[in-house]
Amino acid sequence: MAADNTFDRLDDDDYPAYTMGRAADMLGTTQGFLRALGEARLITPLRSAGGHRRYSRYQLRIAARARELVDQGTPIEAACRIIILEDQLEEAQRINAEYRRTAKAAGPPAAATGG
Repeated sequence: MAADNTFDRLDDDDYPAYTMGRAADMLGTTQGFLRALGEARLITPLRSAGGHRRYSRYQLRIAARARELVDQGTPIEAACRIIILEDQLEEAQRINAEYRRTAKAAGPPAAATGG
């Protein structure tokens, strides 16, 4: 059963599978950059039992977006704010789409009776 659990984690975008060093290598950045993203509260790595930072694939995608913005000349604080706002906009659009689907499924509103 342990092997099945391991394979489930490999598909989990939120599983903290990457060490700070490996994450920095994958992103082509420094460990200091990842620490700065943590200090800006853009991503919060989980900690291993030994206290080491561990990053998920989802967090690496966010960090890659931050690096892209910083590489274009955006200050890190502004890049973090942009990413947070992009994420909030995406969530609001998802919620609105769900409301529209629900309203459409419910059908047109009942006609008001006037007198």
